[in-house]
Formats: sequence, C-alpha cells, structure tokens
Amino acid sequence: MRRVFGVKKDKEPPPSIQDASDRITKRGDSVEEKIKKLDAELSRFKEQIKKTRPGPAQEAVKARALRVLKQKRMYEGQRDMLYNQTFNLDQVSFAAEGIKDAQQTMSALKSANKDLKGMMKTVKIQDIDNLQDEMLDLMDISNEIQESLGRSYNVPDDIDEDDLMGGEL
Repeated sequence: MRRVFGVKKDKEPPPSIQDASDRITKRGDSVEEKIKKLDAELSRFKEQIKKTRPGPAQEAVKARALRVLKQKRMYEGQRDMLYNQTFNLDQVSFAAEGIKDAQQTMSALKSANKDLKGMMKTVKIQDIDNLQDEMLDLMDISNEIQESLGRSYNVPDDIDEDDLMGGEL
C-alpha cells in the first residue's frame, strides 16, 4: 500500500521569525549587489554617451543604458519590497517578545502575590498593636529609670540667679 499512496511525510516546523527575516535580508543584500553592478554599468554607458557623436552609435548606447536603467528600477522595487517584509517581520518579533515579557511579568507578580499572602497569614495587626503598646510601656519605664538615676544629691533646689551672681554657693 505504501507504494501506491506513498509514505506520510513528517511536517517541518515552520521557520522562526528570525529565520525568515535573515533569509529575506540575505535576498535583499543579493539584490543590492545587483543594483550596484547595474550602477557601475550605467556610469560606463554615460561615459560612452558623452564620448560618442550623436547618431546611431549613440542611440544604441542610450538604448542599452535605458534597458539597464529599467532593470535597475525593477531590482530597486524588489529590494524595497524585501526590506518592507523584513520590517514587518521585525515588528511581529518585537510584539512577540513584548508578550513574552508580559507573561513573565505576570508570572512573577502571581508568585510574589502568593508569597505575600503566605507571609501576611503569619503577621497579625493585633500582635503588632500589642507589641507597640508594650514597647511604649518599656520606653516609659526606661525614662523613669533614667530620671531616677539622673537626680543630683546635696544640691539645693532653691538656688536663684542672685545667689549665682553673688558668688555664694
């Protein structure tokens, strides 16, 4: 049966955007080289036209130059079309990369959200308020201790400015 109907061929994976872009760019470069050759040929024809006298010889050179110019214009049209295709592929590639970046960002945000939810379960607002109240109480006690330790001994409390200026201490 295989001989009659043949064997099913394995499908090739479609070319990547980069592969297609590279192939088209290579073709565009090939067309660009052809355009350069035609430019060189046109410049030779221009020189020949300048050197020949008006008449049938000059008309023949002009006809060949005109043919080369038409060919050059055709290649330029192909080159522009190929470069437009490359541009379109680049735009698609940028869009695809942007979507991949957005997917990664979403995945990272989901993971961070899950982690934060897990952490928030261990932290309770009431515990934080209680801890703050306790710290406030401890600071008050610490200030009282510092005041108590900072008292001076044997210094009368009723010294005024006159005593200080009079020198009676």
